[in-house]
Amino acid sequence: MNADASAPAPPHGTPETPRVAVRGEARLEVDPEIARIGIAVSARGTDRRTALDDLTRRNADVLALIKSYGDAVEKLETGSFSISPELTRHGRGERVRAYHGSVHITAELTDFTSLGELTTRLADLDLTRVSGPWWALRPDSPAHGEARRQAVRDAVQRAREYAEALGARLAALVELADLGAENTGYGPPPAPGGPRSRAAYANTETAETAPVLDLEPQRQTVYAHVNARFTMTPPDLGG
Repeated sequence: MNADASAPAPPHGTPETPRVAVRGEARLEVDPEIARIGIAVSARGTDRRTALDDLTRRNADVLALIKSYGDAVEKLETGSFSISPELTRHGRGERVRAYHGSVHITAELTDFTSLGELTTRLADLDLTRVSGPWWALRPDSPAHGEARRQAVRDAVQRAREYAEALGARLAALVELADLGAENTGYGPPPAPGGPRSRAAYANTETAETAPVLDLEPQRQTVYAHVNARFTMTPPDLGG
């Protein structure tokens, strides 16, 4: 029986078609594309209805302020809402001393010139806590594609250098395995108080106009890694 001409080549190459396996890497430093801030609105009242009314009003004020920045705000989300009683000992039992309410909001901005102003204006509101910013790239950012292309070019260059060291040259690409491109600045925000995290608490006795906070965007690091296998011409081992 004749051998099948389409049979796959041996996985480790042969003396006539040796293989070289390399790892290509890339690391880019790029400017962020979005910034996230977290806003926590609070209210406290001696009865549930008062706390709820105050919380509803403050939440509406926060949302109206954020929406007034128009296209500078790419995403606005309410994360959680809660209202709970504060209990205190009274004789042999307990009674409700007050009610505490809170709403957590996340805003995502693309216009960084508006970010500092919005941050301080939010912090100027009653019982409002602002945290962030957390800088990031979009998942479909062109920076990820550029990092992958650079990783492939790095793999080809490494393989070529190995082949040339043996007096050979690359013949064909056998396999290219994508290990993924990762943006270290993207993903869930770090805990408040971590690197590049700022927090501001509103005070009922603030100036009429809140100062604009100067925020410097944090550059993002993008990584890409690939594994590549090539065949090369027979090496010259006589030297």
